[in-house]
Amino acid sequence: MSFAVFTDGSANLPGSLLEGIIVLPSTYTVNGESVTYKGDIENFDMHAYYDGLRAGNVVKTSLLNTELFLTAFEPFLKEGTDIVYVAMSSGISGTYNAARIAAEQLMEQYPERIVHIVDSHGCGFGSGMLAIKAAELSREGVPSNEAFQQLDDLVEHCCQYFTVDDLNFLKRTGRVSGASAMIGTVLSIKPILYGDSEGHIVSCQKCHGRKNAVKALAEKYRAKRMDGPEQKVYISNGDCLEDAEELKKLILEITPDVPVLICPHEPFSGAHVGPGMLGLFFFGTER
Repeated sequence: MSFAVFTDGSANLPGSLLEGIIVLPSTYTVNGESVTYKGDIENFDMHAYYDGLRAGNVVKTSLLNTELFLTAFEPFLKEGTDIVYVAMSSGISGTYNAARIAAEQLMEQYPERIVHIVDSHGCGFGSGMLAIKAAELSREGVPSNEAFQQLDDLVEHCCQYFTVDDLNFLKRTGRVSGASAMIGTVLSIKPILYGDSEGHIVSCQKCHGRKNAVKALAEKYRAKRMDGPEQKVYISNGDCLEDAEELKKLILEITPDVPVLICPHEPFSGAHVGPGMLGLFFFGTER
C-alpha cells in the first residue's frame, strides 16, 4: 500500500469492493431519529428505507465535519502514510470543503505528507468508482503524486446518469420547480439527469414514460462507453430492482461481456432523489 484510501457511506460500495478502502461512518435522521451508516451497502435495508419515503418519512442528511477527518487521518500521517479521500460532489454537499480544511491543517502539521481530497463531482457509485480505482493504484504501489493526478484526471470520465420516478423529491431540494414537478407527474415525463463538470445535478434529456427512460440510460452507455478489459458498469436503484435488471439486460446487449453490478442506492443522496431512482455509472469517453 503506497497511500491510504478513504471515502464515506455515500460511495455506495458493497463489502466485496471495499478492499483497501476505509469508509468513514456517516449519519442521517429518519423522522428525527439518528442512524449511523458505516458504509457496507449490503447491510442497508433498501426496501424499508424507500418504502418509508413513499409513506412520508422525513429524512435529513448531514455533512461529515472537519473534526471527524482530523481524527481519522492523523494516525496514518504519523506513520508516514499519505492519504487520499474521495468525496461526494462539492456541488451538492459541504463534506468536500470540510475535508479540504482538515487536509490543509494536517499538511501544515505534517509538511512531508500529502492529504489529497478528490472532488468526485458525483455521488453514489460516482464517487465509489474513484475510490475503487484509488485502492487499485495503492495496491500497485503507484507513488502518491502520480496516483492522485490520475484520480483527478478520471473525474471527467466518470459517467453517472440517472432517472427518478417522482419529481417531487427533487423539487424539495430545489432541483426542479414546483410547476415542472407537477407537469412531469401528470404527463409521465421522466428526466435523465447527470452530474455536470461542476458537480451540480442537471437534466440532459426528458423521456415520456419509465420504459423510455430506462432505454435512454442504456443509450448513454452506448454513446460514451470505453471499450477495454477494465470496463465495468455499476447500477444502483431506489427499490426498483426490476428496472435495474432491465437496464442490465440492455447494457449486456451492447457489450455482452462487461461486468455489471447492481446495488441498492445509498441513503444520503437517496433521500433527495427518492424511491424509484435508477442510476447508471461507468468510466466513459467524457462525463
